[in-house]
Amino acid sequence: MLAYQIQTDSGIDAIRQIDVPQPEPGVGEVLVGMRAASLNFRDLMITRGGYARNDRCPVIPLSDGAGEVLAVGEGVTRFQTGDRVVNCFFEDWEAGEANETQLKTGRGGGIDGVLAEQVVFSERALLPFPSHLSFEQAATLPCAAVTAWQALVTLGHIQSGDTILTLGTGGVSLFALQFAKLHGANVIITSSSDEKLSRMRQLGADETINYKTTPDWDTAVRQLTNGRGVDNVVELGGPGTLAKSLACAKVSGRISLIGVLTGAEGAVDPMPALYNRITVQGIYVGSRAMFEDMNRAISANKFEPIVDRVFDFVDALDAYRYLKSGSHFGKVVIRIAD
Repeated sequence: MLAYQIQTDSGIDAIRQIDVPQPEPGVGEVLVGMRAASLNFRDLMITRGGYARNDRCPVIPLSDGAGEVLAVGEGVTRFQTGDRVVNCFFEDWEAGEANETQLKTGRGGGIDGVLAEQVVFSERALLPFPSHLSFEQAATLPCAAVTAWQALVTLGHIQSGDTILTLGTGGVSLFALQFAKLHGANVIITSSSDEKLSRMRQLGADETINYKTTPDWDTAVRQLTNGRGVDNVVELGGPGTLAKSLACAKVSGRISLIGVLTGAEGAVDPMPALYNRITVQGIYVGSRAMFEDMNRAISANKFEPIVDRVFDFVDALDAYRYLKSGSHFGKVVIRIAD
């Protein structure tokens, strides 16, 4: 059976296609023939090592996949052969608050991922996916979509009429835009690309700001909200943008801290959070229960993820390089089998 493996912490070129033993499901486990997998910015970081709780090496990469059940082990009750399934990001986080052990079971880093022809999962780490979605679309959901859902819905308690600010036009931001509009919220988006901002407006963004031509984008956000600020900032930049994000949040608003696209180091003054009663919430994907809630909303609204490009399994490294180029708009997917 073929799979890909990150063999050293030296980047994309350290990923190799290898032969691995045919997996067999044990008690409570399900064997899935993988049909598609999608990439996240996290996957680029893992090729360089040092990602918290996700620094196992060698490791089969990618956390997000969808496929068809090939066989079930003893005691499995949730699935049968032929079911179309999508995996959870964390193998062991089913519901409630996560603990240290559960957070070490992130696919494609803490444990082996889904960039393989077949993968064995615990039955608790799989879900049926909405029937109107293709395997390629379903494979985009486990990381970026659940992350946006937790930020806006589970912890963000989004309400109709809220104003959401999301930074950039990557996968989490796209899902945040789509989920926010499902809930009747207003959305402001920043990017350095006018072309991508134009596409965001076509998808429903209410206001857009080019942070290259408008470096004081926090001031612009305040002006767009008549000085009030936004209810929730989907913060993907990290230390390089956090100070401005704090300036964008309303009194008693929140920052959903998700990414570190500007790097992991830098000083940030915490006083605006104190004086303005801003909640800064760390978002690390989510549980199976959150995924189930999100899937119900996706099914009810016939929601469709944005897929930018699909690569063949043999061209998996080209998919990585394409993601790294930053030229994508929507999710980058690898088709593992037809």
